Amino acid sequence: MTHSPKSARPTALVPRHCVSLGGHGPEDVVADPHGRILTAVEDGRVLRVEGLADPARTRVRVIARTGGRPLGLELLPDGDLLVCDARRGLLGVRVHDGAVRVLADSVAGTPLRFCSNVIALSDGTVYFTVSSRRYPLDRWIGDLVEHTGTGMLLRLAPGATEPEVVLEGLQFANGLAPAADESFLVVAETGARRLTRVRLTGPAAGRADTLAEDLPGQPDNLWREPGGPIWVALAGPRVPALELLHRRGPALRHAAARVAVRAPFRPPSTTGVLAVDDEGRVVHRLERRHARFRMVTSVCVADGRLVLGSIWERGIAVCDLPPDAGHP
Repeated sequence: MTHSPKSARPTALVPRHCVSLGGHGPEDVVADPHGRILTAVEDGRVLRVEGLADPARTRVRVIARTGGRPLGLELLPDGDLLVCDARRGLLGVRVHDGAVRVLADSVAGTPLRFCSNVIALSDGTVYFTVSSRRYPLDRWIGDLVEHTGTGMLLRLAPGATEPEVVLEGLQFANGLAPAADESFLVVAETGARRLTRVRLTGPAAGRADTLAEDLPGQPDNLWREPGGPIWVALAGPRVPALELLHRRGPALRHAAARVAVRAPFRPPSTTGVLAVDDEGRVVHRLERRHARFRMVTSVCVADGRLVLGSIWERGIAVCDLPPDAGHP
């Protein structure tokens, strides 16, 4: 059974303060066990943000520089990081000294471009997404308009240097999150407004189906709260005109995309996040209209607060958790 959260009544998303990072586009945010936030910005810096509770004591520290454009992050059990870099591929970052190494930069002989998000399972297997094989990051809107379906889910086995393709034909593949028991993965398809489930175990292993569809916005990065739900960042609201275009022929979509990549872009002012359980049921839906912090591309929970990232903004936003949100 798949679920549609469009009828779930949203509650207010209440921002408390923003933390300036001195750089543009903290696309992903992840929390470490100490309540600190790891993120990365357009100039290649990977950052750790400490002291979220008190804006006067917040500190931002540079822990590495990728030399590319880092997007999705995954914190490993040893404290190091996996980084999806839109220009360099899948990277490993050693946090204690900032050393960066390339883990994978091609698949089937084709250079990896526009790597988007990454997770590591308990056995060391790494899964990561490529949003588009046709458009690079700086022309991302072209893929959403043309609806190319060239996104991929890739797998890198422990010790391997070449990833394998798990799933193709995804509509702007983006965030990833595991089931609580790691029996499946959830992949956000931004261009289709759905969460796709990829089975990892059992007789249906390797098959994909829909966990949740007809989302009230475009899902971006996902984050699994330890002992809790999967949080879903909604980068933008539903756009009916875009959905109508997606039902037209490829020539018209391609022509529209050529216009879109050259047109000025400003994200809508509606900000939202969801939290879903492993059955695809919505347990929280938060929304803010006329928000100053726009284009939420990531969300996580740290120190009893929601933290939002954005590829558009120059900082991260700290917000209240829903009153009924439990914590492990």
